[in-house]
Amino acid sequence: MGHGFMIKSIEDERAYHNTAVLIYLKAFRDVMGETDIRIGNSLNQGYFTYAHTDRPLTSTDVHKIWNRMEAIVDQDIEIVIEHDTAAHAAERWRAVGCKEKAELLEGRDPEEIVEIANIDGYRNCMYSRVLPSTGYVDVFELRAYRNGLLLRLPNALSPDEVPQYRDDDKLYDAFAESKRMRKHTGIDYLADLNKQIREGNSDEVIRASEWLQRRQIEYYADMIVRQEKKIVLIAGPSSSGKTTTAKRLCEAIAERKSEPLYLGTDDYFVEREQTPIGEDGKPDFEGLGALDLDLFNSQIGNLIHGQEVDLPEFDFINGTKVFGKRITRLKKGQILVIEGIHSLNDMLTESIERKDKFKLYISPLTQMGVDRHNRISTADARLLRRMVRDNRDRGYNAEATLEQWPKVRAGESVNVFPYSSSADVVFNSSTVYETNLLRTYAEPLLKAIKEDSPQYGEARRILNFMKYFDPITSSEAVPDYSILREFIGKR
Repeated sequence: MGHGFMIKSIEDERAYHNTAVLIYLKAFRDVMGETDIRIGNSLNQGYFTYAHTDRPLTSTDVHKIWNRMEAIVDQDIEIVIEHDTAAHAAERWRAVGCKEKAELLEGRDPEEIVEIANIDGYRNCMYSRVLPSTGYVDVFELRAYRNGLLLRLPNALSPDEVPQYRDDDKLYDAFAESKRMRKHTGIDYLADLNKQIREGNSDEVIRASEWLQRRQIEYYADMIVRQEKKIVLIAGPSSSGKTTTAKRLCEAIAERKSEPLYLGTDDYFVEREQTPIGEDGKPDFEGLGALDLDLFNSQIGNLIHGQEVDLPEFDFINGTKVFGKRITRLKKGQILVIEGIHSLNDMLTESIERKDKFKLYISPLTQMGVDRHNRISTADARLLRRMVRDNRDRGYNAEATLEQWPKVRAGESVNVFPYSSSADVVFNSSTVYETNLLRTYAEPLLKAIKEDSPQYGEARRILNFMKYFDPITSSEAVPDYSILREFIGKR
């Protein structure tokens, strides 16, 4: 990579991506003029972007923008970090028509210093670290996709090249649906949400967001019953809200048919002494090899065919399966709901025909942009959830959660993400207000991390980013059925 830079960590990946987006925005402006270009959601190892133009973008446009990006990289232009007051920066953004950027800064202390990245006269706020010059970003790909463009980039698991292309059409559809649903809340950007909170309307925002999510789950239940599916498989990365979603989906199915039988794959762990050892020399509880696939497939097949089975319960203290507590059979027409990180991997249910399966992939696909050029990372949304839950349920401090996070994400890249495209539907488990609420819980945990900690830099990054989110200090309006209750606890 340029300057010998190698993406070795999540922090490096984030800085590389921020810099690539900044270069892309400048190149787009250089080629297309003062066009309103927006950075949408993360998609296909990069970012989906779209522009409000008088005509559709052509392949020639894409080629010109890509060439301009390469020229900017080849020139190795220094990225100057300028400092300005929030008040003055807000005036500058309003003058160029970026209302949401201005409103976000107008909610800050007028004298607060903000950082602005400058590439040869093109300026923008990136809210996080960028690399020293454009020459660092020498690996990227730009391609037309749907009604926009995909900016695809290397990452910590593929640092030397852009990963192989795979059409994440289901994820795109889920983001598009979230965008349509946002119209019901009237919240497009963070400044819109902060305004609602300052005006005392946070309870209304919470209720509207939860209602939209509840309606989506009911829609899936209708599909499952109408299509006469025999088995529902739910998977997603860490802290997506799989357990709560599975429970709510079971309740919705029960209202339309009969109560489903719920199974969690964690009860099918192999005996602890049989757990595979990972490359780090420690037990690998995340890989498919940690599950007793023969037992699982045998029991699922027997259940589907109406036979009685003795379902295990895993004793996590002693590391062994316990039998004799759940002897059951499926009633005629009863649906089986299975939740676990490997549920979409067909090796888990190879004895079941595809036509009998309904696959649901779940992830908190953040619905709201900070502004038109900056988004809330889905990974950060999950990290905040996990941090709060780890502290509440397991007594872990934020430092421990941050230390484990890279390993968690690496496991997801192998065991979860590759199977998302096989899903029938993608459920967006995010709520528009959650970062503002989670700030109240996570901020003191992050502030407790000391300067000599290896996790201090990441803690400061998250704290600096969260300061733009007006806190929601009461969870009273969050219903008990909310996915967020899985992380913040019951009322």
